[in-house]
Amino acid sequence: MSRGGSGGRTRVKTARGRTAASQRWLERQLNDPYVRRAKAEGYRSRAAYKLTELDERFAILKGARRVVDLGIAPGGWAQVVRRQVPAARVVGIDLLPVDPIDGVTIFQMDFLDDAAPAALIEALGGAPDLVLSDMAANTVGHPQTDALRTMALVETALAFAVDVLVPGGTFVAKVFAGGADSTLVAEMKRNFTSVKHAKPPASRKGSVEWFVVAQGFKGRSAE
Repeated sequence: MSRGGSGGRTRVKTARGRTAASQRWLERQLNDPYVRRAKAEGYRSRAAYKLTELDERFAILKGARRVVDLGIAPGGWAQVVRRQVPAARVVGIDLLPVDPIDGVTIFQMDFLDDAAPAALIEALGGAPDLVLSDMAANTVGHPQTDALRTMALVETALAFAVDVLVPGGTFVAKVFAGGADSTLVAEMKRNFTSVKHAKPPASRKGSVEWFVVAQGFKGRSAE
């Protein structure tokens, strides 16, 4: 590596076998203030600050007692919950392996598995008041297909939230540029008193991700 450019920007020397794309990714990581901050503060990923910033705007962690983290890997969001509300019980699930987090129950399994919802609630010891979903489908390089696959995950996460949340609960999910589609937004508005889209500063400007924050769950009677 070498120092160069304005503001002491770190440049990465080319290496045999490294593609131009991986070169750009590595330089971006090394020069990303959120990456440096996450390392300094002990967070597993810069994504932790996306949740922190959403919480600063919407107070989604205030009073949280039971939290489900869908797509928990590598664990940054769960770390934020544990630091902000250490008394809360947290359960997470992901297809990928996740190193243990103190106070968090982690399942390595597919959320779409029929057994997953019951396993999460049993481990949580009761109905959650907050369901977080940072899930995204593996991309295939076709933007419309990628968006549809991720939105299908959001729909499944929403159905889970509507089925298990306590009245007044909150649902937060990652979506793609343009936000949740009109049908999904309508379903959220039918079940929650407030539905907002947001792009926290920690979300890279070039990223297509946004987040939808649905608060004030009306309860099963809203169905």
